[in-house]
Amino acid sequence: MSATRRGVLLTGAGAALSLALAGRAHAGTAGRSRARLLTVARDGSGDFTGVQAAVDATPDHPREPWTIVLAPGTYRETVRVPESKTGLTLLGGTGDPRDTVIVHDNAAGTPKPDGSGTHGTSGSATVTVRPDGFTARRITFANDWLRAEHPEISGTQAVAIKVMGDRSLFDRCRFLGHQDTLYADTRHVGLTARQYFHRCHVEGDVDFVFGRATAVLHGCELRTLDRDVDFRPYGFVFAPSTAAGTRFGFLAHRCRLTTTAPAGAYKLARPWVPSSDPTARPRLVVRDSLLGAGIDAAEPYANMREQYPWQDFLFREYANRGPGAVVTDPAARPRLTDAEAAGHTPAAYLDGWRPDVR
Repeated sequence: MSATRRGVLLTGAGAALSLALAGRAHAGTAGRSRARLLTVARDGSGDFTGVQAAVDATPDHPREPWTIVLAPGTYRETVRVPESKTGLTLLGGTGDPRDTVIVHDNAAGTPKPDGSGTHGTSGSATVTVRPDGFTARRITFANDWLRAEHPEISGTQAVAIKVMGDRSLFDRCRFLGHQDTLYADTRHVGLTARQYFHRCHVEGDVDFVFGRATAVLHGCELRTLDRDVDFRPYGFVFAPSTAAGTRFGFLAHRCRLTTTAPAGAYKLARPWVPSSDPTARPRLVVRDSLLGAGIDAAEPYANMREQYPWQDFLFREYANRGPGAVVTDPAARPRLTDAEAAGHTPAAYLDGWRPDVR
């Protein structure tokens, strides 16, 4: 993320728009009691001026879900949503996610303020979401930490959001970062967490959609970024780390893979077998999607560690199109049969959960 691009990110959040817009955006939940609605506005016109303060003000394990409406603006803070805040919704105050931005700039190697070490990958997240039943609509989640500004830091993972709960819905949101932008995970290796990303925009360079969740990305744009480097590949879109006992991993369905980088600069995916879970069995299906020229069509997959070759895991494609989907060597990009494809659908991955998309 260049300094120029950072400026674009931070200037689009229309400060002149009033909190009344947030009220109109909230019309879909008008039937809810006012007591279960909180508003956030930087100018002091809402219930709170920061997102974390509003999250903290909602009750634990509420009988009815709560909604927090964010007025247009850029909220530079880290946000932690604890496991007890079940059923919580964060709602952007306009129809455009670019108007409402939650952003911070920690990386894995950034020292903690208390001197107790560095943040690590998980600790770098701008937003961490642990509860089940979480929803976000029309919000941008970003980490604008820049490698070029911190050559002294080797831990360059910088997470925009880490999602850990089951039935987590992100509807028309944006996720901006570089390495490890979107961390789709679970609270524990033995849990399954269904997550649905509907018409979202995700961008980055290295492993920028990663984790062990059962995550469906439907109708999303996945954008690979240009880099001032002299090596290939520039990076990887997906790095699933599906737990051995989990049936499904990542599904990209009817997505578009775009790029600002040269043709063939990126691999589609590589398997991540964490040292904390050496039994992981990464799983990824990309189907019915447009793969742009940024993907290396000849060799779209690679290894993260040689002892875990990608061929040992489920990496499959089906009915993709575009220059990045051209099959030159069938062994280099395994495909689902028609019969197999029938079992790899959003409905199958979501297993009875029907997200409320609008």
